[in-house]
Amino acid sequence: MSDLVTGDAVVLDVSIAQLPVRAAAFLIDLAVQAATVVSVLLLVATTADVTDSALFTAFTILFIVLVFVGYPVLVETLTRGRSLGKLALGLRVVSQDGGPELFRQALFRALAGFIELYLLAGSAAVICSLLDPRGRRLGDIFSGTMVISERGPRSAAPLPQMPPQLAGWAATVELSQLPDDLIHTARQYLARREGLSPAVQQEMGARIAARTAAFVSPPPPPGVPPHVYVSAVLAERRRRHLERLTRRAAARQAASGQGVPRYVMAYASAPAPSIPAAPSPAGRPASPDGGFTLPS
Repeated sequence: MSDLVTGDAVVLDVSIAQLPVRAAAFLIDLAVQAATVVSVLLLVATTADVTDSALFTAFTILFIVLVFVGYPVLVETLTRGRSLGKLALGLRVVSQDGGPELFRQALFRALAGFIELYLLAGSAAVICSLLDPRGRRLGDIFSGTMVISERGPRSAAPLPQMPPQLAGWAATVELSQLPDDLIHTARQYLARREGLSPAVQQEMGARIAARTAAFVSPPPPPGVPPHVYVSAVLAERRRRHLERLTRRAAARQAASGQGVPRYVMAYASAPAPSIPAAPSPAGRPASPDGGFTLPS
């Protein structure tokens, strides 16, 4: 496990990809690339006129470079940091702040990888990965990326809860445009909020709430604290996601003639979660969201 600090100063727990797993993912990608190169070159050799050996050699070199450099750039950019090998083994390339890999980062990793993985037979990459605390090779260090494992064990974080005062408002908001990296940052902030100082809680909460508000409409009622607003948005998004899964499962079961499964009925009849009330310093019971009450 390792810690990443996002641009919002939120610490994320991530599982660093180990060298053997990364090597296995690389071998899978290498097999795909080699099969592509061999197949295309055999096709060209058997169907085209290759009497000009110099032209065929130039084409071969250019095509090999394009495959071994262009493949990781294209695939990792389109899949947000996952090649076929990484996808098979549950790995992902991310920025050092935990954000998704950018095109320029994928391009730099591929160019550096062509040198340290192929021209140097992987020796530089292995040595650098063993010496670096986060297992990064040279391409990762200079491009500002790292490889994490998405299947590694992670500490369980409490689920964001819906403040009862905002349940009616949350049911009407538009959430489809929320980016995944912002959602992950907000979850980590809520999970670690109690361990932060009041000033940091307020500053980080206001920053994350402002970013969230850019993708959520309509705005919340006046006077809602940032952490309550973020918690309501995440809780509502999770509720809608579970509802979609429930409807799909029910539709599949109904289509197969087996009826609605028990876990679907249990979820449909379960009460909505709420934040438990905590005692106030004076001994009086506080409101479930830490003191926030909507104006009447």
